[in-house]
Amino acid sequence: MSHVYELYYKAFETLRRVREIKTVEDNDRYCAIISETLREHLTVIPSLATGVLECRDLMPPEDMDKYVNTLLRARISRRVIAEQHLALTETFNSPWHFPTAENPFDPNTDFVGEVFLRCNAREVVESCGRTVRELLRRAYGEAFSIPEIVLEGHLDATFPYILSHLEYIIGELLRNSVQAVAERYLGSPGTPPPIEVLICEAPQHVIFRISDQGGGIPREILPSLWSFSKGPRYQTHLKNLQEVPKMAATIQELKLSEADSTDAFGSTHDEHRGPRDSSLSSFTSRPPNLRLGVGLPMSRVYAEYWAGTLELHSLEGYGVDAFLQISKLGNKNEQLSTRASIDAV
Repeated sequence: MSHVYELYYKAFETLRRVREIKTVEDNDRYCAIISETLREHLTVIPSLATGVLECRDLMPPEDMDKYVNTLLRARISRRVIAEQHLALTETFNSPWHFPTAENPFDPNTDFVGEVFLRCNAREVVESCGRTVRELLRRAYGEAFSIPEIVLEGHLDATFPYILSHLEYIIGELLRNSVQAVAERYLGSPGTPPPIEVLICEAPQHVIFRISDQGGGIPREILPSLWSFSKGPRYQTHLKNLQEVPKMAATIQELKLSEADSTDAFGSTHDEHRGPRDSSLSSFTSRPPNLRLGVGLPMSRVYAEYWAGTLELHSLEGYGVDAFLQISKLGNKNEQLSTRASIDAV
């Protein structure tokens, strides 16, 4: 917890000393400060999650979860503003931005900063699905039977969204489902049942239903499913968090290792604009047995921040249905508890 406090205090002291920006050069220096601060804060989430588990007996779990949720919403807000500024500056400095450019075509015309105006639901699911299946294949070997992912519904659904946020949520849900089915049918003859993803588009929102036959969620885990601070496996989560030094809570640059990265399982985001230095490679590519206990709570925070919802319905002995509803950006404001509580964090 003290590490998180020191990072935010340092960021405050650094940013408050920045002089008024009057020139392009001033802005470039400011962007360098922002980039360095974002890199330093990659350790916030694992440090925060570790601190929460270490302090779980010092305050009621409900109060701890409320604090963490508020802090994460504030963190998302700050990172969105910072990354949006960097993205807009990058566009301004791009060679095609200038009137004298030989090729005025802008390959990022589908973006307004970090917001992807033509986010396609099917492409996101397929990209995250390839990544998840490849991770399990590398962990368990080629002989391991990994379930397919079947899509149906409104496959052409396209909407504006921050792509990295959606990819993080979808990736975490698919990872849970694919891993549960693969482990349940390990050693069984034949092909395991597929993961079914239904996409439903409405005028104001898009709904994803991810259904699996992985046996459901154990009854003892259900009461603490959305909690950061409680649960029967907190000792295991605390130990595993020590092996994940950095988390950006985005999936802009998904790499299985620093030395081995291919486009076959890179994020959709990389196909449209260059990745930033806010990678979830160490988090998303963790071994399947490295369970952290923060994936679902964080996914819900990200969904609710943009006026969405995330719910899970477990059928014990059969499987899980996950329902993700996201609002098309531009229709609703962010769901911040109150501005005063955010500013007070």
